[in-house]
Amino acid sequence: MSYKKYLNKITTLIFDVDGVLTDGSILVTTKGEMYRKMHTKDGFALKTAVDKGFNVCIISGGNNEGVRFRLKGLGIKDIFLGAHHKTETMNLYLEENSIGKEQVLYMGDDIPDLQVMKEVGLPCCPQDAVQEIKRVSKYVSHKKGGKGCVRDVIEQVLKVQNKWLDSYSVSATYD
Repeated sequence: MSYKKYLNKITTLIFDVDGVLTDGSILVTTKGEMYRKMHTKDGFALKTAVDKGFNVCIISGGNNEGVRFRLKGLGIKDIFLGAHHKTETMNLYLEENSIGKEQVLYMGDDIPDLQVMKEVGLPCCPQDAVQEIKRVSKYVSHKKGGKGCVRDVIEQVLKVQNKWLDSYSVSATYD
C-alpha cells in the first residue's frame, strides 16, 4: 500500500532530533559545549503544523538545552529529551493524549528509532537513514536529515488534509 493512503489519518507528528532535525553532526567546543544546526524550512513546517492544530512531539535520546529552546520557540510543547526508551515514552504520550498509533507519523534515522517505528501508522525516515530504518519505513524522504526531510513529510500531510497554506497564518518567527 502506498504511504500516501496514510497521510489523511495523521493527527500526530513525532520526530527524533539528531539525524532528522539535524544532519547528525555535533560541534563540540573545547569547553565541552555541544552545538547542533537545524534547517529553517523544517522549523517553518513544524510551526505551521503546530498552528494548524497537529500534535507535534519530539522524542530524542540526546539532551541539549539549545535544542529545547529552539523547539519551544516553534510552539512545540511535547519535548522529551534524554529519552532512552523511546517506545515507552511514545506509548505514555499517546495514552495520556488519547491518540491511536495509526494516527502517528514518526520520523527517525537510526537504530534507537527502530522499535518505535514498527508501532506507528506511518514510519518515515530521511534519505540518509541507516538501512534497518529504511526497511521499516513506509516513506523515505528524498531529503537528508537536517536538510529539509521534516518539511518534506509535514508538507505532504498538510497538503493532503488541505491545511498547507490555506488562509496562511503562521504566528511566530521560525528562523
